[in-house]
Formats: sequence, C-alpha cells, structure tokens
Amino acid sequence: MAKALTHIDRGGAARMVDVSPKPATERVAVAAGFVRMSAATLDLVLSGNAKKGDVLGAARIAGIMAAKKTHELIPLCHPLAISNVEIDIAPERDGLAVRATVKVTGQTGVEMEALTAVSIACLTVYDMVKAVERDIAIEAIRLVEKRGGKSGHYRAPPYPPAQAGEDKRKR
Repeated sequence: MAKALTHIDRGGAARMVDVSPKPATERVAVAAGFVRMSAATLDLVLSGNAKKGDVLGAARIAGIMAAKKTHELIPLCHPLAISNVEIDIAPERDGLAVRATVKVTGQTGVEMEALTAVSIACLTVYDMVKAVERDIAIEAIRLVEKRGGKSGHYRAPPYPPAQAGEDKRKR
C-alpha cells in the first residue's frame, strides 16, 4: 500500500496535520547542504576578511533564526518550541559543508526546521560573498537523519545516491 500525503485531506485540499493525539517525545533532525565556491573565495571567507564581515558567524545566526521561523515560511508547518539548533559549517576543498541539527520535545518532527536552517545558512554565505563571486552554487540540501516520533529513526544513504544499475563499488 502506498503512503498517503499527510497534508492533503480526502477531498484533495491542503490541510494542517492534527498532531494533538500524538505524545510529546524528543525529536531530532539533521540536514546538510553544500556551498560550492572557488578556492580564492573560500580563502577570503576563512580569513575573516570578507567585505560584509564574519561570513560564517552570520550564516550560523541566520540558520538558527530560520529554524525558529520555519512555521512562518512553510505554510502548513506547526510553530514549535525548539529546544536547540546547532549550525556547523566546515571548509572542504571546493567550498563549505553546512549542517543543521534541530531538537524539540513535541508532537511533530523538526525536519522542515533543519532543512530551512541549512537553506538559509547557505543563502547567507552566498549573500555575504556575492560581490567577489557570483558563480557560487548551493547544492545537495537534504535531510540526513531524523530520530523520534512514530516513524522512528531515519538515516539517508550516502550522497549522491547510486543511480539504478550503478556498481556501488566504483564510487
């Protein structure tokens, strides 16, 4: 049996899911994304000498703020009393790996909050350095892991996902 969309009622109209019967449990979601940029731009970011200031600090704060405002941005999300948001930004060879971990004790999960946090943190990096490089790419935003709730623990497969018929040993 195929799973049904939870935000659509029997008549096909959009609806907010009623979470009132669910018990409040600890729920955690982790999302990730990548901001691809040139080595020169990455060096500028890491040196702390970007014209607009501390790129990584601004991106972390923006990600935290975004997680807290997700219900204002995504129409059918519930407002949540988020207990923790962590934004980790790590340099890699071709850019910055961005990761958001969001935690709540509540009746619904925080996947959208984690995804929103990563998205806005990545966009903030772009905004902070677009004056020196416009050819920046924001890539691979996705849910990496979720814990808690009725559906239990989910962990995404390694990115990028193997294509159908691809020999996974070649990766």
